[in-house]
Amino acid sequence: MPASLWREAQESGCFTGGPADLADGFIHFSLRMQAEETAAKWFSGEADLMLIAVDPASLGEALRFEPSRGGALFPHLYAALPLSAVVFAKPLPLRADGKHDFRGLL
Repeated sequence: MPASLWREAQESGCFTGGPADLADGFIHFSLRMQAEETAAKWFSGEADLMLIAVDPASLGEALRFEPSRGGALFPHLYAALPLSAVVFAKPLPLRADGKHDFRGLL
């Protein structure tokens, strides 16, 4: 997520979603194995992003796995994300080629 949205979430104590989340009616998540592809597809070239890891067990039934790209199941949260569910939030560096550097983050 953009660092600006993360700062807003920290101030309010929860994350209610970014523009795409609000338009779709749920907060988009990716599994660890999907994160790099998601960043490349939706956030290529964007600096000042945060990688947010969440404990899925703490989200209960509001977290649903639904088909997306090519039928792959992606987690979608149909509620605000409480910051108590966040395991870590780390800056996601941008490489010179416009891709994000996940080394040491996942």
